[in-house]
Amino acid sequence: MSRDLVYEKLKEILTKEFEIAPDAVKPDALLMEELDLDSIDAVDLIVQMKQFTTEKIDPALFKNVKTVQDVVDVLFPLVEKVS
Repeated sequence: MSRDLVYEKLKEILTKEFEIAPDAVKPDALLMEELDLDSIDAVDLIVQMKQFTTEKIDPALFKNVKTVQDVVDVLFPLVEKVS
């Protein structure tokens, strides 16, 4: 799975599951400040993204994540192994 596809899947989850407007989901969008996600939402997002990898997703990987692109950068190595 390419980085672009990871981004598209993430965007799809954010718009459907978290009811975020599609035009608000941009690579540089701040998760907490702009998309209004909290720590519980972050856990839910990780759970949703698990469907794209066979790897266990360590929540500690997300402690420094601030933007949508940061999430893509953390997830890409995990989903790339599945492709």
